[in-house]
Amino acid sequence: MILHPESHFIGKSKMQDGRRRYYDLFSYVYDRFIALHSRRDERNTREFLVDSAQLMSIAKPRILDICCGTGTVILTFAKIYPESIAVGIDFSHGMLLKAKEKDLKQKVLFAEGDAALLPFSNDAFDVVACSHALYELKGAARIEALKEMKRVVKPSPGSVLIMEHEIPRHPIIKLLFKIRMVLVGSADARAFLGAGLEPFRKVFSNVVLSHTPSGKSRLLRCGK
Repeated sequence: MILHPESHFIGKSKMQDGRRRYYDLFSYVYDRFIALHSRRDERNTREFLVDSAQLMSIAKPRILDICCGTGTVILTFAKIYPESIAVGIDFSHGMLLKAKEKDLKQKVLFAEGDAALLPFSNDAFDVVACSHALYELKGAARIEALKEMKRVVKPSPGSVLIMEHEIPRHPIIKLLFKIRMVLVGSADARAFLGAGLEPFRKVFSNVVLSHTPSGKSRLLRCGK
């Protein structure tokens, strides 16, 4: 069972309407923004994350993408692992609409919900992914989201894959990044990005750090 037996709705109580409206609007330009930020590295970065899941030995893997946005990562998982049970969750209705538009073969289950209050059973997924989104959560919600990831992922070899930005060097991209930091709460987000592995080691017993080939993102592989 993937859904938590007591979950008859997906928790929205912790969501802020203002932030949700911002991301609903942002969904119209989100993919173009990511393409500008990543330039030629977007595909390689996404494939690096998916390859790191190492799911080849599992016949029908269960995969969860938290803060899935417009669905690029979870749709890549579904393409590479066509027999998987693939789930994407996001609190933005607009982002999910864009994701569903891309899912022409309806391979992914998309759900609207809160990363800090996941509606899934314990040990439900072989892999839980969260790509370039965790820094946008506030401190307390971020810790709760990490705890929820740990709860819903299976024990080893189950893993949580968290990809985050390195601070950009290109002047224009750095300016856009700073603007986004202000919108999500600059001080808290920058403190999190500068804290290294410490926030993850407080939740997970095993944390391994690697970097994408471009060096623009870091990947943390976390286990119970």
